[in-house]
Amino acid sequence: MGGSPTGFDAGEVARRVRKSAEEHGFSGAVVVARAGEPVFTGAFGWASRAWQVPNTVGTRFRVGSVSKMFTAVAVLRLVEQGRVGLADRLAPLLGERGAWLPPQVTVGHALTMTAGIADWFEESGDWAADWAALTAAHPLYLLRDNADYLPLFAGREPLFAPGERHQYNGAGYILLGLLLESLTGKAYADAIHDQVFARAAMADSGFVALDEVVPGVAEGHLPPEETPDGRGTGWRRNVYSTTPTAAADGGATCTADDLVGFARALRAGRLLGADMTRRALTPQVLERAEKVRGYTWKYGYGVMFLLDDDGTVVRWGHTGEEDGVSARLYHYPRLDTDVAILGNVSGCAGALGWDLHDALTG
Repeated sequence: MGGSPTGFDAGEVARRVRKSAEEHGFSGAVVVARAGEPVFTGAFGWASRAWQVPNTVGTRFRVGSVSKMFTAVAVLRLVEQGRVGLADRLAPLLGERGAWLPPQVTVGHALTMTAGIADWFEESGDWAADWAALTAAHPLYLLRDNADYLPLFAGREPLFAPGERHQYNGAGYILLGLLLESLTGKAYADAIHDQVFARAAMADSGFVALDEVVPGVAEGHLPPEETPDGRGTGWRRNVYSTTPTAAADGGATCTADDLVGFARALRAGRLLGADMTRRALTPQVLERAEKVRGYTWKYGYGVMFLLDDDGTVVRWGHTGEEDGVSARLYHYPRLDTDVAILGNVSGCAGALGWDLHDALTG
């Protein structure tokens, strides 16, 4: 394949995607577009395993934390309009809901995940055991609005001083969702539709609850697992294992084409003005001190960045993972290439994402 920094072999990309999807059991849709033109589009697996309905490129998938990018853009629009500032303290803006916050926590801290507040679910430990403990104590079906998450983290001891470092944190985005609702006077979903989906022409994107019956939406599937009694499980739906509705920290429902359209709209200045677009696409803080896969990892305003040894951004975007949900949205600036990988089986997008990354970057 071509190994130049500004080009790649489209045929090799297609071969890698198909090979990786087959080897790793990927179920979902993939779109790769260069300069706005499709390089590869494809769908794999089942939208409904029970009814043997296949996924298509037009199938709508839950995207997990990829939609943190939508929350961040909506907040940055308010910053751009002068209705709130990145350096503004968050507690006074939230009233009683933010009274417990350390007074130094700002809007910018929440966006870059440097606020130091406890998360509603800490993802760095034993994920399966910690999630089981959380769901046993707090039924997931009760988590339907941003405010419903507050009892899970409000008032808990801070993890570190605001601004000290980055630690992945969904609670800060829940607070940003509440801020959006307060400043716009609209429900979170309506604010995102107006500020992001409508402006980016994302006609097939929205907020679909797991218990809603909506045409064209993939069901989330959990693969078979071993159990202590040796009997194991079969395939399962994710209706009892993840939150029923989206919140400001993730969970919107989109097509792969809509995600590519969002990335293009953001770069083109259709969502934010020129200066704020530049800031939105600029790395802000280190995600971790060590390099991973040879890259420096940084976080911005709802955006993950991979940088090479020269400090050049190789890739930006976001990942999304829940039970029955596995999503990736990436942009490669030097290649002018967007990648959307939307899966409806737990963890299925990860290996394919890296195989495709290697095919693109050589």
